[in-house]
Amino acid sequence: MVRNGPKRGGAMTALVGRNTALERIEHELDEIQDGSSRAIEIVGEPGIGKTRLLSELTARSELRRYLILPGSASELERELPFSVFVDALDEYVESRGTESLSTLDGDVQAELAHVFPALAALAADRPVSLLQHERYRSHRAVRALLEQLAQRSPLVLVLDDFHWADSASVELLGALLRRPPAAAVLVAIARRPQETRERFAAALTHAERASGLTRIELGPLSLDETRAMLGERVDAAGTAVLYQESGGNPFYLEQLARAVERTGAAVSPHPVSLSGLGVPAAVAASLSDELSLLTDGARLLLEGAAVAGDPFELDLAAAAAGASEAAAMDAVDELLEAGLVRSADMPRRFRFRHPLVRRAVYEATAGGWRLGAHDRCSEVLAERGASALARAHHVERSARQGDLAAVAVLRAAGEEASRLAPESAARWFQAALRLLPETAPTENRLDLLRARASALAAVGHFPEAHEALLEAVAILPQDAHALRTAVVTACAGAERFLGRYEQAHVRLVAALRELPLEPTVESVELRIELTLNEFYRSHYDAMHEWASRAVAEAKVLEDAPLTAAALVMPVFAYAMTGATERARLHREEAAALVDQLSDGELVARPDTPGWLAIAEVYLDLYAEADVHAARALALARASGGGDPLHRLYPVLPRIWYVRGKLAAAAELLDGAIEGGRLLGSPPALAGNLFNRSVVALAAGDLDLARDTAEESLELTSDLDEGFVAAWAGARLAAVLLETGQPERAAEVLLARAGGEELRLIPGSWKAYFLELLTRCWLALERPDEAERAARLAAATAAAAQLPLPNAWADRALAAVALHAGDADRAVELALASAAAARDVGAPIEKALSQTLAGRALGAVGQKDGAVAELRRAAATFDACGALRYRDNAERELGKLGRRPHRRTRAGKTDGAGIDALTVRELQLADLVVDRKTNTEIAAELFVSKKTVEAHLRNIFRKIGVSSRVELARAIERSNRAERV
Repeated sequence: MVRNGPKRGGAMTALVGRNTALERIEHELDEIQDGSSRAIEIVGEPGIGKTRLLSELTARSELRRYLILPGSASELERELPFSVFVDALDEYVESRGTESLSTLDGDVQAELAHVFPALAALAADRPVSLLQHERYRSHRAVRALLEQLAQRSPLVLVLDDFHWADSASVELLGALLRRPPAAAVLVAIARRPQETRERFAAALTHAERASGLTRIELGPLSLDETRAMLGERVDAAGTAVLYQESGGNPFYLEQLARAVERTGAAVSPHPVSLSGLGVPAAVAASLSDELSLLTDGARLLLEGAAVAGDPFELDLAAAAAGASEAAAMDAVDELLEAGLVRSADMPRRFRFRHPLVRRAVYEATAGGWRLGAHDRCSEVLAERGASALARAHHVERSARQGDLAAVAVLRAAGEEASRLAPESAARWFQAALRLLPETAPTENRLDLLRARASALAAVGHFPEAHEALLEAVAILPQDAHALRTAVVTACAGAERFLGRYEQAHVRLVAALRELPLEPTVESVELRIELTLNEFYRSHYDAMHEWASRAVAEAKVLEDAPLTAAALVMPVFAYAMTGATERARLHREEAAALVDQLSDGELVARPDTPGWLAIAEVYLDLYAEADVHAARALALARASGGGDPLHRLYPVLPRIWYVRGKLAAAAELLDGAIEGGRLLGSPPALAGNLFNRSVVALAAGDLDLARDTAEESLELTSDLDEGFVAAWAGARLAAVLLETGQPERAAEVLLARAGGEELRLIPGSWKAYFLELLTRCWLALERPDEAERAARLAAATAAAAQLPLPNAWADRALAAVALHAGDADRAVELALASAAAARDVGAPIEKALSQTLAGRALGAVGQKDGAVAELRRAAATFDACGALRYRDNAERELGKLGRRPHRRTRAGKTDGAGIDALTVRELQLADLVVDRKTNTEIAAELFVSKKTVEAHLRNIFRKIGVSSRVELARAIERSNRAERV
């Protein structure tokens, strides 16, 4: 099970001066024995001993019988996706066979097939999401693989030279640091401190703060430590000289000591061709002298190897050098004898003694010869049928300007990398653009610019993406209306990602004016985009004109998918302004056409059902919204198109929250947040963070609720005033109020959402946050402001004429009445609120209103009614996973002298009678007491009628009754008994 350590291998010199680092390594190796995941980051300058320390980590892991999987990055090959992890894991998972992964989920296996070449067979008939921002699915799949590999013994994943890692590997490690494997896994990386990517640095900081990462910084050795390292190889005077020249750097010391052993004295600095290495002159001179001792054949093969890669295949190195196989065999023996290269794990593969040696050899080659060597490597790889990605590195370094074949290879490499490694894809598209001849058709350059912009946007480089799109706009043919619209729309989209809604508006309007006056597909598309941009600007009234013109023009064109997209816009516009009846009327027409179209017809416009779902949320049509949002997400994943990160990810969890599906909402949002971090778009990440906050708050995870809301607020601080920033402030206000900070809650809510009328919150959901504002004012003992906010909520609800806004408004008014001492009025309003929430299928909202009703009933002395409402609320909260709200309801029960009526969890029925009922069964029994029919119970609990019937049979058996009437009587007797 155990593989050798860092692949540079070979005999190790004594390790001196690193006692503290070794103690910390021993501690981390101890820590993972209990099944926890840990990380070690070893940081230091070139040659300072990072690899040597990883070798010591490996040796100590071997003594413990841990599984060790080492890999390393290479300086000149930085763009092969996941190359560091492939180097570490691919050979091992291949040796285990694909059948060993059969216990992993099919989706996980499919993702792994696109990461590890050895698992490519697992991709058969298993589709994966084509969305670039869902590459977090690959990260989760690798996390699952590491967890499986660590089942038998702790796993130590050793990743050397991580400062050269490709972008996909960096993203993957960042994901593993943020959400470590749930297993005994130690990830150890070595890297230089310079050029740390911002997001990766944030992941390192996050892991260190969470005590999941140990950082070890290596500095130079002292003179005494230098003496201990060199031992008797160099006398005292020579040691002092070498220490002075090396600065205490172990690699430099070793290199200079080699020179002493060769010549009997330290090498004097002299001008050499290796000065660009950034190492001391004496070290460069020592390397130069060492290389000069090689025969011509060995030197030539070493130069070919430096071009071929590190590690390098002997055959490819020979091809780069232009050497025969026999000559290469003799040369590699000489190189092994000289200690310049070492055998790797696989046959006919070798590694350089140190990356600095490879860099020295590469830099010392003549420029013209190097071009030819890369070209020869590319040709050999092409003959082998290697992928464009495998060839791209060599093509980029050897191709001539205007070489269309090279452009094709680089473009293909970008397309291969685009889904899982968009940052690398952007690099290859840029390389293709550099080689593209000026005489090439404009369409070719436009395609590459758009592809580069898309790849850059996928990793959050929106300014660069914007620049690429502006360059594309500048070369667009005047009469290419379809192309111009597509590029301008993409450009405006990049501006929206940056929160520059005004700039996007100006751009779209200008593009529309350039079109012919008669209706065209392009004019409809631009009007749709303008409608959506008004939404982001929070100019909800302005949405109507753009939307109505889009519909009128689309119907003239008789393009069904385009018409469907246009028809959704008035629904959206009216929903945002609270014109419910008009919105519902337009929604019927839009939904009918959307539902009629096949997936094949809608795939070109996958966002259409998504926008319809968002509008339906504002119309209290949550079941319908659930269906349309799920379809939109499936279309986007199948096509790679659409914008689910900004649209579906925020709306689906809100639908599921209202419907009481907290676990599903949390799972989707966790992925959405990972996707948002990969994208780097403040609006996208902020939206998913503030939605995660509301789910965490209900579930009782206050730390997560606060952290996600605070981060969301910070992310939106630099955005233009609008919808996203308003919701971020409103969600944080909810957390602040719940944690006893009503003054700051009110301050944040008013500042971000547009004053006391919350003008930046669209549609009927304004009533939701006005109810929150009402509670803020009551907590601050400001009843006049509370009543004003509650009445504004009521006015919003009256205009919307929808159940859920009425529920929020009535709850706000009930809270004001209860605070004023009018408990009877509070009871009436709270029960009406609960009924309205029940009618729309919103169990958590219903239970919140029942909790308030219970408090009000207790205030008027109706203790039995209060207990019944509070117990029903607690049961509903418990069933939905809203544990904080459940605890609140149970505390109210405690004030009435009643113990919580918590039931045995499903699967544990060793109690007797009513005490043997599960939470779900108790909830169902309470609804029977309420004289609900099986059909009504099924609708309220979101289960089938057959499921209700099966639950009732179990309940009858446990309690010993045979009818609904007997069940109701048993529940009522139990409630009376508890009151005694």
